[in-house]
Amino acid sequence: MPQPQQLVLIGGGHSHAIALRLWGMQPLPHVQVTLISNVNEAPYSGMLPGHLAGFYRYQDCHIDLRSLATFAKATLILDSAIGIDSNQQKVICQNHDPIAFDILSIDIGSTPQIPHESNSLIIPAKPVPQFLTWWEQLCDRIQQTSNPTITLSIIGGGVGGVELALNLQARLAQLMDPTQIQIHLFHRSPDLLPQQPPWVQRYLQQRLQARQIQLHLNETVTTAIAPAIHCASGLTVTCDASLWVTQATAPAWLRTTGLELDDRGFIAVNAALQSPSHPHIFAAGDIAALVDRPCPKAGVFAVRQGPPLFQNLRHALQGQPLQIYRPQTRYLSLIGTGDRSAVATWGRWGWASPLCWWWKDWIDRRFMQQFRMLKNPLSAEIPTPSERP
Repeated sequence: MPQPQQLVLIGGGHSHAIALRLWGMQPLPHVQVTLISNVNEAPYSGMLPGHLAGFYRYQDCHIDLRSLATFAKATLILDSAIGIDSNQQKVICQNHDPIAFDILSIDIGSTPQIPHESNSLIIPAKPVPQFLTWWEQLCDRIQQTSNPTITLSIIGGGVGGVELALNLQARLAQLMDPTQIQIHLFHRSPDLLPQQPPWVQRYLQQRLQARQIQLHLNETVTTAIAPAIHCASGLTVTCDASLWVTQATAPAWLRTTGLELDDRGFIAVNAALQSPSHPHIFAAGDIAALVDRPCPKAGVFAVRQGPPLFQNLRHALQGQPLQIYRPQTRYLSLIGTGDRSAVATWGRWGWASPLCWWWKDWIDRRFMQQFRMLKNPLSAEIPTPSERP
């Protein structure tokens, strides 16, 4: 009997979650699947702002990777990958013995770019588990304190930073006197949300100002050393924590793998989500950089990459031609404002209304439902979630 082929997945991102679900529905014989993840439960980014605002429970916005792996008949290894031996075709883990692979796929997301110094003032928005731990501890501390005050700085004025500011403010205003809350939002450009239509920029800037969130545009934060952050202009703001939602970066260990990377350190992939330098290695989600058709680091693209990634992993294992992934040129963006309202955009068109929040909530819950219905997987399609661009 031939030795089974080894399919190894690093990371429990959206693309891998979908690929594993599809694998459980259409497995290949004589293939052993291993998932390496440093968490048991993978966060779904579309619902995280609503979770911060108090609309969703933790389990509502997390995918149970252990149950998913069981459904896909995969082995789940709780560990962090720290390297790849491309010649020996093995994944190097922090605590586990090296894991051999015939085909490897990587979907480990990204993290914000932060200053090199490390101190308690800096709270990156990713990895999400660490951020949520900090947030839950902060909320507990506020509820246990008499007449609390809080000052937060958010670094990054893209959609992620704006959505974070609005949802955090909404939750804090439920826990304490709103007049005791100070939130500062820093952005190095003159306009917030540079990838969004002008009317969205104006509308959300007005929402921020209405919530008494102080905007600091054209300000580049250079250092963040407790108890203050410092800008290139000389502006200094004292705060309890600085939350970083800045440009995405890739883990440094990828530079030791020999894989072809882009100029920012992300894994270069072709239209089949395959490494040009190592054809037996695939990548998807934020960690992947399409060489021919670059696309934003957004969950909606990671979700759309799930089905073609699944097909290409099967085809690679069987020696068959690979499927081409063509990223969409326009996509739905739904931005929650923390008050059960949202902004919807499609290209240059858009709308702001509580109805958009209900629409977003329906899409997100429908997306998550497919992972709660694994005993009857055919009853749930794979919808497109409402992700930020």
